[in-house]
Amino acid sequence: MGLFSRKGRDDIVAQPDATPAAEDDADDTLAAEFTGRPLANPLSEADRARIAAALEHAAAEGVDIDSLESIGSHYDAAFRRWSDEGGSGEGPDVVVETYAVAIGEHLARHSAREWAIVTDVFGTDLGLVAARADTVVVPHNLVGARWMRGETGWVPGVVSHLVRIRPRSR
Repeated sequence: MGLFSRKGRDDIVAQPDATPAAEDDADDTLAAEFTGRPLANPLSEADRARIAAALEHAAAEGVDIDSLESIGSHYDAAFRRWSDEGGSGEGPDVVVETYAVAIGEHLARHSAREWAIVTDVFGTDLGLVAARADTVVVPHNLVGARWMRGETGWVPGVVSHLVRIRPRSR
């Protein structure tokens, strides 16, 4: 059973003569090997293409990846457009993908982190890792959580803090 399975202790009934039921939760396969530390793997060509497509989309919106003010103001504008249009237009999935990758690329350029595929107890996604670091940054989580709460104005402060705590050595 996964660490965050919906099954509670009371849902598991010991049956001494029964064969254990096969787990149908694919995420549970990680639980047996999970050491408590996120696993990072190199990007595939498909992952690189995903990043490139999101960066092209951001550039088409006028986003300057090297400017947190630009990323933040464009994200805020995209959120307001979506909110003002009653959820019509460009879907949240596209906006979250675009700005998560924009933030990730900013971190890759301006901090001591690099893109990787990160697997932790919550799943697998694009993330950024630093050598000898116990933490990872998953930009989709940063953006997605704030999107759901309707937060704006957060990008420059949050991302500049992430850059400061793991600066790129010169």
